[in-house]
Amino acid sequence: MKKENICICWLRRDLRLSDHAALYHALKSGTPVLPLFIFDTDILSQLHDPNDARVNFIHKTLQQLADQLAALGSSLLIKHGQPAAIWQELLTSYHIEGVYANHDYEPYARQRDQHIAELLEKENIPYHTYKDQVIFEKKEIIKDDGSPYTVFTPYFRKWQKNLTPFQVKPYPVDKYVDNFYKSTILPFPSLKELGFGPTSIPLPSLNFEDTLNDYEQRRDFPGDDVTSRIGIHLRFGTVSIRHAVGNALEQGAEKWLSELVWREFYMMILWHFPQIVHSCFKPAYDRIRWRNNEAEFEAWCSGNTGYPLVDAGMRQLNATGFMHNRVRMVTASFLTKHLLIDWKWGEAYFAEKLLDYEMASNIGGWQWACGCGNDAAPYFRVFNPELQAKKFDPKNVYVNRWAPAYQQQKHVPPIVEHAFARDRMLKAFKEALNP
Repeated sequence: MKKENICICWLRRDLRLSDHAALYHALKSGTPVLPLFIFDTDILSQLHDPNDARVNFIHKTLQQLADQLAALGSSLLIKHGQPAAIWQELLTSYHIEGVYANHDYEPYARQRDQHIAELLEKENIPYHTYKDQVIFEKKEIIKDDGSPYTVFTPYFRKWQKNLTPFQVKPYPVDKYVDNFYKSTILPFPSLKELGFGPTSIPLPSLNFEDTLNDYEQRRDFPGDDVTSRIGIHLRFGTVSIRHAVGNALEQGAEKWLSELVWREFYMMILWHFPQIVHSCFKPAYDRIRWRNNEAEFEAWCSGNTGYPLVDAGMRQLNATGFMHNRVRMVTASFLTKHLLIDWKWGEAYFAEKLLDYEMASNIGGWQWACGCGNDAAPYFRVFNPELQAKKFDPKNVYVNRWAPAYQQQKHVPPIVEHAFARDRMLKAFKEALNP
């Protein structure tokens, strides 16, 4: 039986059919395009929750894409396994004229893509990759001397200076939808077949445009809930960054735009300094002698520290897979500075729980809070959780929503006294930084 000539668009963190760089170029090539998604067992095996909400989100989104493709007379090819083995299988099933994908910047993804590129090269199959999940990547925004920025504000200024209408122009995928590979509907695995079950966590819809008016003034008040919840959609590419940035520019939402650029800044940092996955950006901080008390870590994880804002944040995270950004800073500072627990412990817990988890931003945020990252808060800046609560949740709206025991006076006593913890932390950090 003669194999059909196709090209494959490999979907990963770009789960949409509009304004999509790799898909646009694949369809424009003229060869029939079969979209592919791989449920990567190397990644799935790292997940501890059998009802992981992120897997549910991906599964639900892929079903929507499959329905859209079916309406075009095409289908979505879904595989489950290790990418290298699956690509070997695809090479025997199809005559592949080219593979199209978008860049990913995390260490595992870079290693995976290099391996697949080498495999395809042996078969003389072109592997085309494109920038899609950021406006500027890698070395596109650098200092005049060619070195990477490590401080955000000058990076942001250069980013804005280099931005043109071209960068936010959408890819006109709709012009070429007739070039999708014509196919009957291909098998679609159930969550159960993937080894997962349904989640009880609500998955955020995509309506960030409605929140931008209030974001500038009220973003720091967790009880107001005016944040956009766009994180998971950027994480899995159900919205294009060009669309998000375009909206920010149209509405004059400068502060929200800067938050989008912080994400790109941290991706650039991870690209240039991949060692931050396991080490502090500032190496001296690797000498800190952490207490790493497991009982105290468990109290932090479960929201039982005796500090209302910290406990409310952790309980929101555990219940919804989301935590307000102001509270993320407070909870991270509390773990690393009040409890002297290694930032990597907290980073790993957030990685397990956050729907919007992205490695670069998560590591960047944790190292910022600890003081050991690039452009980080100074180590001697210690958030006082009680003062933070008075300032940003003065009527206890957020605390009463997520940690109502405080309203009922049934809460646990504080796990550590603030002034004592601050002095202990300053001593430990000074010993590490001035050996």
